[in-house]
Amino acid sequence: MPQGTFSPTRNASPQTNTRFDEVDGPGLSVPPHNLEAEQAVLGACMYSAAAVDAARPILQAIDFYRPAHSDIWRTLLSLRDEGSPTDPIALGEELGRVGALTRVGGSPYLHTLAGATPGPANCDYYAEIVREKAELRRLQAAAVHTLQQSGAEGADPAQIRVLLQSALDSTDWRGSSGGGRLSRFAVDGWDFVNSLGTEVPPVWGTPEQTGWASGESLMVVGPPGVGKSTIAHQLVMARLGFQALVLGMPVTEGRRVLYLAMDRPPQIARALRRLVRPIDEETLRDRLVVWGGPLPATLDREPNLLAELAAHHDADTVVIDSVKDIVGKLTDDEAVGAYNRARQQLLRSGAELLELHHQRKSAADAKPGGRPTLDKVYGTTWFTAGAGSVMFLSGGAGDATVKLHHAKTVTGEIGPLTVVHDHRRGTSRVDVPLDPYTLLRDAPGGLTSRELAALMTGEADPSAKEQERARRTLKALHEVGQATKEQEPGGSRQVRYRVTARHMAVVS
Repeated sequence: MPQGTFSPTRNASPQTNTRFDEVDGPGLSVPPHNLEAEQAVLGACMYSAAAVDAARPILQAIDFYRPAHSDIWRTLLSLRDEGSPTDPIALGEELGRVGALTRVGGSPYLHTLAGATPGPANCDYYAEIVREKAELRRLQAAAVHTLQQSGAEGADPAQIRVLLQSALDSTDWRGSSGGGRLSRFAVDGWDFVNSLGTEVPPVWGTPEQTGWASGESLMVVGPPGVGKSTIAHQLVMARLGFQALVLGMPVTEGRRVLYLAMDRPPQIARALRRLVRPIDEETLRDRLVVWGGPLPATLDREPNLLAELAAHHDADTVVIDSVKDIVGKLTDDEAVGAYNRARQQLLRSGAELLELHHQRKSAADAKPGGRPTLDKVYGTTWFTAGAGSVMFLSGGAGDATVKLHHAKTVTGEIGPLTVVHDHRRGTSRVDVPLDPYTLLRDAPGGLTSRELAALMTGEADPSAKEQERARRTLKALHEVGQATKEQEPGGSRQVRYRVTARHMAVVS
């Protein structure tokens, strides 16, 4: 690596210890680390569940200098969460199941680790050593990065100071000891109700009708092809400052978006391209990061991964497209519970979350026009229980017109809305319903049920069902005195309705 630089790329090979927090600069050719302490921690955790519990509040996977040790630590935590043994045999079996055993050095290296610890009793002491070395590496990385930025042409001292402070804050998240992790998010009751309990400006919508609340996720649910990604892409462009409204509701501009395009990335790229212009290149390069394809692990296996990704890419907005590609088993309570923990960790870090998800197949057979309910969301109830807002898009694949229902609200309910997609431009709008009385009032010669149905549907030859609906509407207007009717030759269905004179006088 060239002197004075550091790489954000992590290589999982034990021989290539390249990590985002490692630096090669003047006097920093070997970043601070203590492999013996790392081995002692991992070895102790193989002997004792209590050792795992003692080290867990102190360490994160990223604190290990050797990438193989990070992989082993994650697997140890996973086994502990399941109540399974953490000995070398069980550990090797689990690493082999996820395809990581060879990468970490095989079963012989696991037995080497098991013999490397003086004993499980002092595991927390060794973990503190590992943590301190990791913090030193991150501080060195921040220092080198600051030197690079300050030497660049046109460097802005204020901006560099903010970035440096942010980097320093991120190295000190546990305080002076591992116990800081246990108090970082704890506040007294008064501060809790007067900070989180106050009205928060919505990300999307208004305080009275909030579609997406800050600090709570928005889940958009629907069958394939109804425009979930189309809506998401417009929200992304709004968060990037390219537009102010989506479906007529305001969107608060953000800083940077991380889009997890795990479900058919080329199709997502083609859909998003409809909204992009050549002049948008600089903004998209700087403020939009897209991860294509599967993540290194599912969130039920690594609940910290989502927050780590957002922090690594400095994103204040994360889009998951789609949920089925980020959880191992959608119908398993434990897996989805772990996903919900990952979701809440991300939100707690200050990032906003937009999730695209699918409905149960049986929901496609629901009664047309019926209101979707949360039990129609595919998977366990943990998905919707942890979401702040849930919206359903219903319709057929490729339909230009779909229905949006607000199944789980934050404040007031939005809709139901009739949403019209422009498939060529990648935009959407709300179709304002036509008012039958207004149509009747604006028709000089009055209207028959067939004529009203044609106006309401936009079809020259409306169906018998639409004509019957129009007939009932006109009949209701007549019964309340807003319309008169007269029989025309040609049958009972050819009744012509007109606005009554007194109502015309009022509106005119």
